[in-house]
Amino acid sequence: MNITIYDVAREANVSMATVSRVVNGNPNVKPATRKKVLEVISRLGYRPNAVARGLASKKTTTVGVIIPDISSTFYAELARGIEDIATMYKYNIILSNSDQNKDKELHLLNTMLGKQVDGIVFMGGNISQEHVEEFEKSPVPIVLAGSVEETGQVPSVNIDYEQATYDAITSFIEKGHKEIAFVIGPLHEPMNEKNKLNGYKRALSEAGIEYNEDLVVEGDYTYDSGIEAFDKLAELDNKPTAIFVGADEMALGVVHGAQDKGFAIPEDFEVISSDNTRLAVMVRPQLTAVVQPLYDIGAVAMRLLTKLMNKETVSEQTVLLPHRIELRNSTK
Repeated sequence: MNITIYDVAREANVSMATVSRVVNGNPNVKPATRKKVLEVISRLGYRPNAVARGLASKKTTTVGVIIPDISSTFYAELARGIEDIATMYKYNIILSNSDQNKDKELHLLNTMLGKQVDGIVFMGGNISQEHVEEFEKSPVPIVLAGSVEETGQVPSVNIDYEQATYDAITSFIEKGHKEIAFVIGPLHEPMNEKNKLNGYKRALSEAGIEYNEDLVVEGDYTYDSGIEAFDKLAELDNKPTAIFVGADEMALGVVHGAQDKGFAIPEDFEVISSDNTRLAVMVRPQLTAVVQPLYDIGAVAMRLLTKLMNKETVSEQTVLLPHRIELRNSTK
């Protein structure tokens, strides 16, 4: 039997308004009355109807999270940060996989809004103008996590990807490397083309090293694309001595691709990865990596969203968290 607020009110001999005040934590209820209502709620097993409460308050305490692939270690760590902060602020999460497909992303966005979510955390590699236009139409706040939107119109939380890449390439240059390969995700994504690639080029330019497009290999973040990337680099007459890889899973492919061909890491090729997920320490040698604080990015994005949903003052909507390079055994 579905217990309703009417049943609780009748059993406790109070009005439905009083039951509602108790359920919603309103302090304007006498302690004795509150205790009596809570005892009846417990005895009857009453569960407040979130949909009905949402209609009354115009809030559902639900947040939508759109993520490219929850099975990805990168996005799983981001999502954990989001979920922990959501729980802390008593928000429920609706999580959907977009498969990095624009049509599906826009469909999910509208589906979430149709479910009356109070806000959305969005993650995607390619935030187009069409995305931005849809975000602007949204009646609730939207925050990007680990995703670059070039105009800065949409609130977001990231690291400085250009500077992080610059720092990694510079660390190779300072060791005397001149042939430095760059294995990156899809170049149509702004994070890769406008941020990471620019950091790579800037480091080379400042060191007086000529940019060589043969040393830039595009992958798709997967392990297999890392192996394929190394195969291409191994065919070059002038092979690189150092390799920067734009994601840990691809970096594992690069390392194993090199080892399969009889090369040693870091003796023949030094490797620096990006992201520093758990995968970085699950390979041998363990990967030197740019530390992207994935959990923190998710947590800060969710906290920013709570402020926007509650119409709190936000001094900075574009948040850049600090990065560093964690030295391990894939570099000398």
